[in-house]
Amino acid sequence: MKSHSGVLMFCLGLAACQGSNPYVATSKPLPPAPPQAANTFDRSAYPAAPRDYGRYRSWAWLNGHLPPGTAWADSAQVAEAVSDALDQRGLRPLHDNRPADLFVSADLRLETRLRQVRDDYGYYGGYGGYGPGYGMYGSVPIVRTYSEQVVVVQVDMFDARSGQPVWSSSAETGNRGSESERVDAIRKAVEKAMSAYPPS
Repeated sequence: MKSHSGVLMFCLGLAACQGSNPYVATSKPLPPAPPQAANTFDRSAYPAAPRDYGRYRSWAWLNGHLPPGTAWADSAQVAEAVSDALDQRGLRPLHDNRPADLFVSADLRLETRLRQVRDDYGYYGGYGGYGPGYGMYGSVPIVRTYSEQVVVVQVDMFDARSGQPVWSSSAETGNRGSESERVDAIRKAVEKAMSAYPPS
């Protein structure tokens, strides 16, 4: 009998839920568009057209200035490394008065980096007597933090017609070694900075 009264209460509950909804969805109509909306084109509402990197064939230094030199490297060394990296990507320097497709600037600066080295020193503890020996092994991590100076090479490229930035990248290298090792380090850092140009 209890089960029948439970079913009856459940059915009555469902019937009570079937009533009409007293809430009605209403909204005000949208206001009319302003008259100038038909003649205005909003470029920011659309994604920019993909850049055609294939049309860039020639380059010149931005404002006609070579990269600035530092105490660590000569201006000509940086300029040669950048020129070689651009040449490998089909970009040729202009030496006459024709307009270039790209303007290029490069910068060399010293920055300090914090490095962390983790060493795990293990220890072994044991206990032995007349019976079987027992032991345990564990490690204690020691993290050492030290600072070092690195040389950061920054390469920036701009569209010569519009002046808009086209490409920017940087890479770093160590600042130790002889002069020939430094020149090689600059070349490798510039090549690393330019490794993803042109973007796919």
